[in-house]
Amino acid sequence: MDKEKNTKAVSEENIYCLNGRVPVKKAIPFGLQHVLAMFVSNLAPVLIVCSAAFVRGSENHLSAAEITQLLQCAMFAAGIGTCLQLYPVWKIGSRLPIVMGVSFTFLGSLLMICTNSELGYEGMVGAVIAGGIFEGLVGMSAKYWKRFLTPVVSACVVIAIGLSLLSVGMDSWGGGNGAEDFGAWYHLLVGFFTLVVCLAARYLLKGVYKNLNVLVGLVCGYLLSIIFTVAGSAPMVDFSGITKTIEQVGVFSLPKLVFFTSHKPVFDLGAFFTIAIVFLVSAAETTGATTAVCTGALGRDIKMEELQGSLAVDGFSSAISGCFGCLPLTSFSQNIGLVTMTGVINRFTILMGALILILASLFPPLGAFFNSLPQAVLGGCTVMMFGSIMYEGIKMLKGCVFDDRTMIIVSLAFCIGVGLTQTSGNFFSAFPKEVGDIFNGNAVAGVFVVSLILSICLPKKKTTDL
Repeated sequence: MDKEKNTKAVSEENIYCLNGRVPVKKAIPFGLQHVLAMFVSNLAPVLIVCSAAFVRGSENHLSAAEITQLLQCAMFAAGIGTCLQLYPVWKIGSRLPIVMGVSFTFLGSLLMICTNSELGYEGMVGAVIAGGIFEGLVGMSAKYWKRFLTPVVSACVVIAIGLSLLSVGMDSWGGGNGAEDFGAWYHLLVGFFTLVVCLAARYLLKGVYKNLNVLVGLVCGYLLSIIFTVAGSAPMVDFSGITKTIEQVGVFSLPKLVFFTSHKPVFDLGAFFTIAIVFLVSAAETTGATTAVCTGALGRDIKMEELQGSLAVDGFSSAISGCFGCLPLTSFSQNIGLVTMTGVINRFTILMGALILILASLFPPLGAFFNSLPQAVLGGCTVMMFGSIMYEGIKMLKGCVFDDRTMIIVSLAFCIGVGLTQTSGNFFSAFPKEVGDIFNGNAVAGVFVVSLILSICLPKKKTTDL
């Protein structure tokens, strides 16, 4: 089957083809599945950063209504970024089934900027806009530096992405990172039930419907959570957020550009340099994710124009997100796992998901409803998806030459990169705080930097054995 053939015919079998149309009534549930897989993770960084941010020049924080509006903008920006990836404008976009969302990678650096009262929220927004443009330009010049991203480096990055997400999946299963009732019986039971339903649906459903197994698991897990809540057994679903959203924002609301608010961006050179290195790390993650889509879902190597387009969207959509006062975007690894696991790669189908995100941003109560999905339900669905990313990285590594050089690169990259996330203290305490923020809790950054340096420095042919 030619997965990339161009066809004008409308068929449900086209969900396994990159191009072509799928009946809308079939495309919507598959698109919704993508939205639900990333919805909470797309909003969480916004809540963390914007709740902590100071208004520049004061000790005041953003109001609850302003944060609610920023959540709305996060959905809107993610939808626009995904549309650009699927259907490029000029050279900005990869034409690959990639979903964009707000990135956790920037969390440490953004918190450092926005909690500095001299920079505050306004300084952070300015840094996001400038940094996004910087990454976009770097991405469009990928042909000049792509040769340094050897197959072994790409494989290491993809495996690291999978590894870094494993704790995210298990945290969700337990009830969410920082939850007071983390590990409670009802979280574990609902997560386990959701996972079992996902697996059962995968094997019991026929034809294209078997690839809706994640959506089936989400719906069933959500219903069980509601039953527990209504019965008074466990407080798992809170619909009060819908009422609060209506009171604070209304039923319909257009996302607002930050330039037309009281929080106009401030461009500071120091803030830009603080975040610029993190944008390069994000570019490495996007490179790995895009490569995983090509190898895992399309069964081929990534093309130069795809890499350039994907990185350009990563950067420029982050700048667009900044213009709405929101955080940087990146390719969502959760959805990469969903694509590689199900084989559903149709761009039109995923476009439906992007349009649902945009629709949810225009009707804030709809977004609040999606946000009521319990973490445990997401955890039960995502653990297998995240594992599939690591599996694709291992398959990529299998295609590399297994010699001393490869052994040294892989061994040191993971020993150092992943090891830095396991230390009991701040390994980089003697360095500027920004260094620790980037590497201490980010396996992808460490693995990328170490594997890249070793790949450049080590000779390609060893003359002596170890």
